[in-house]
Amino acid sequence: MPDNAITMNQRRSVGRLSVSPLCLGGNVFGWTADEANSHAVLDAFTEAGGNFIDTADVYSGTRHGVSDGNDSETVIGNWTAARGNRDAVVIATKVGAHPERKGLSAVNIKAAAEDSLRRLRTDHIDLYYTHFDDESVEVSEILTALDDLVRAGKVLEIGASNLSPQRLAASLAFSAESGTARYSALQPHYNLVSRDTYEGPLAQLAEQHGLAVMPYFALASGFLTGKYRPGSSQEGPRAARATQHLETERGRRVLAALDQVSQAHGGLAPASIALAWLLTRPTVASPIASARTTGQLEALLGMGEVELTPDEVTLLTEASA
Repeated sequence: MPDNAITMNQRRSVGRLSVSPLCLGGNVFGWTADEANSHAVLDAFTEAGGNFIDTADVYSGTRHGVSDGNDSETVIGNWTAARGNRDAVVIATKVGAHPERKGLSAVNIKAAAEDSLRRLRTDHIDLYYTHFDDESVEVSEILTALDDLVRAGKVLEIGASNLSPQRLAASLAFSAESGTARYSALQPHYNLVSRDTYEGPLAQLAEQHGLAVMPYFALASGFLTGKYRPGSSQEGPRAARATQHLETERGRRVLAALDQVSQAHGGLAPASIALAWLLTRPTVASPIASARTTGQLEALLGMGEVELTPDEVTLLTEASA
């Protein structure tokens, strides 16, 4: 391992929280990974030094309006209860998209938080995101409701996902003026083939206000793992979204650049390199990536085996422009 490589034990700050530089996505738990496989992945992640887990009240069956008890939050809650390790991990979840708890009214935020606490089998949520903005609700109502949860000790830090620069700026201004809890985290769509979804005004606000950024779709639905190639046939729930990048010039350039850097690092997995690139970006604290199996997890953890050279960072950045 290079002397300057990032390891899972090198913690990053998200407000008062201390998190690993990789956030394990829980969107597959109870969906494409059953509970046993999910628990195996969680065990391997924490054994490797990871401590940061991302989920949402809508992940797994509930995203399709069906909940059979195998939703992601329940899977994670069962795991922490079985392992007795709740205080050793940082759990992030989200509010606003569950079919029974849609929107960001104060009443809904508080009710959804209670639902998540019950499924997670815990008395607090470490990081609570608004999943999607709800422009029918004033930022003052949203932030006041979140502040009430923080004051009650049910939430430690708050964050936002899928929020416009204008609404983020208004939210931060309200918190500053009112003294309510402020967003310490931002979760945007951001990766090597989707940079304009974050870079620009949103990134500038995050840097200006010291927000920790956790990119989702960090591997572009699997495209940046390198398994999707021209002429190859891939099936699965994410295949259509991933293969669309093969049809773009940028997607092909990024794939070629990943292959070049991979070769320079002894055949290191492209996923490891794509995640390492994200960690070179200003404001990025912990990219989110998911794994259905422990074998898939190994490629994610491999980002700790690489220290990208300045030339390699430039190669990837220019290829993705």
